Amino acid sequence: MEKYERIRVVGRGAFGIVHLCLRKADQKLVILKQIPVDQMSKDERMAAQNECQVLKLLSHPNVIEYYENFLEDKALMIAMEYAPGGTLAEFIHKRCNSLLDEDTILHFFVQILLALHHVHTKQILHRDLKTQNILLDKHRMIVKIGDFGISKILSSKSKAYTVVGTPCYISPELCEGKPYNQKSDIWALGCVLYELASLKRAFEAANLPALVLKIMSGTFAPISDRYSPDLRQLILSMLNLDPSKRPQLNEIMAQAICIRPLLNLYTDVGSVKMRRQVTLLPQPEKPLAPVSAVTHSRTGGRASSARPRGVRRGSARTGIPPPLSSIYTWGSGITTPLRLPMLNTEVVQVSAGRTQKAGVTKSGRLILWEAPPMGAAGGPSLPGATEQLQPQFVSRFLEGQSGVTIKHVSCGDLFTACLTDRGIIMTFGSGSNGCLGHGNFTDVSQPKIVEALLGYEMVQVACGASHVLAVSNEREVFAWGRGDNGK
Repeated sequence: MEKYERIRVVGRGAFGIVHLCLRKADQKLVILKQIPVDQMSKDERMAAQNECQVLKLLSHPNVIEYYENFLEDKALMIAMEYAPGGTLAEFIHKRCNSLLDEDTILHFFVQILLALHHVHTKQILHRDLKTQNILLDKHRMIVKIGDFGISKILSSKSKAYTVVGTPCYISPELCEGKPYNQKSDIWALGCVLYELASLKRAFEAANLPALVLKIMSGTFAPISDRYSPDLRQLILSMLNLDPSKRPQLNEIMAQAICIRPLLNLYTDVGSVKMRRQVTLLPQPEKPLAPVSAVTHSRTGGRASSARPRGVRRGSARTGIPPPLSSIYTWGSGITTPLRLPMLNTEVVQVSAGRTQKAGVTKSGRLILWEAPPMGAAGGPSLPGATEQLQPQFVSRFLEGQSGVTIKHVSCGDLFTACLTDRGIIMTFGSGSNGCLGHGNFTDVSQPKIVEALLGYEMVQVACGASHVLAVSNEREVFAWGRGDNGK
């Protein structure tokens, strides 16, 4: 220890104590990990030696740098780089509920991506990638992967069988006791990206069996709709239950969403504000030549007009495409079918309750139809107004629904139940009468998993006024809520 001056203890890990020290030669702050080998089992000594071996193989700006190791008072001392900005987990925790902007998320993510790519090119699995093991510099702009204590060096194309890692980040194949390779690190990377976007873990539960069920179902709360569809799709791809369908690291780096933040790491040399005059070219009033829109049938012979049947010729001239679906509603004072406004999507199934109207799109999203706010166009806005107008509705996609694909929806009074393509039931709306199945009477604004049914594959769900029936693939029937007679 003559080379170092101890300052303070900054952590205690599974294998030993972590000291912040001053390196006397250059007055640089470093980390010394003290591992008491004389009290260790043979496996623990091998793990400690393994970390040294792994660190020696790695040299990357986004990986904690290894300096040296030596024996001191029957303890193995590992000297490595100090990251003064704390862990990414601490950074996320301090955000409270203030979401990060997408550029910041991607700035952090691509650095972790590059570091993990370097690790994998050395045929090393990290096996414990999590926000607690990702460290920040003093400006909290550069991230570095650390803690390689349970990493594994693989021979080419080999797989590891030992189940290790932090439970919340463990992949489905580990839960099943299956072998895994780099794709389990990619699952953990997806968990880290999700955590950056939502400020909470993708998979959490009160106990280990419930956590395993959540991981095996692959269903997690959706991230905010403020983020781009590309970011949501990237998370979904890395958290695919099938390891073979998760993208390789080089495929992730080649995605459009990652290219700009990757380039910014190497080309951000500052910027100078400047003004420039932009000249817009005049648009021609008419096309150069009229072109008839035709479509060919798949059997190939005939051509027909692209204008669908039933669409007036005038609407084609406006340039507004016809809706992909037409949905009508009636009842509750609406005496003739009323056409509902549509977003640019195709609806394949609908359901109506006393207050809800919902549909499922072909892509598995939920679309809702609601009355406009008081005073909006289409309804009386002055106090005492009594004019009876045709009811008006506005359509919207359910906010935040990005982590699941819905295949069926059913509406009750003030609440809605959904069935996902993975046999998971999710509910939202009013929690009165226990209709949501969450074990309480709390209202929920976004779809939430009915955790009591996670061990079953559900195939059907139906709502009454204040109760729900659900059927599993084993033909078991589940019911909750309140019946017509108060039961």
